[in-house]
Amino acid sequence: MSKVEDSLTQFASKVRQLIARYSDAKKEIEELRVAVESRDKEVEKLQKQLAQAHQDYESLKMARMIEVSDGDVEVAKKRIAGLIREVNKCITLLSEQQ
Repeated sequence: MSKVEDSLTQFASKVRQLIARYSDAKKEIEELRVAVESRDKEVEKLQKQLAQAHQDYESLKMARMIEVSDGDVEVAKKRIAGLIREVNKCITLLSEQQ
């Protein structure tokens, strides 16, 4: 073979190698994209669970505040009355802003 044919053969070989590497890289990128999407969905799910846990915590905290035991009926009534006053203040403030 001549030098030109050897050079062309080497060039063609290197081009095939580059094409193979490109295909491998493309597959890897797609796999990584799928993995990132999966992680994003997992993060979103966990964020929703966290928000629900915060909401549950706040509800439990509020329930604990107004929890009525045998000897605390009067105290509980005062707490509820105070909460009602706070809600009324908030409603008044909101209605004034409109």
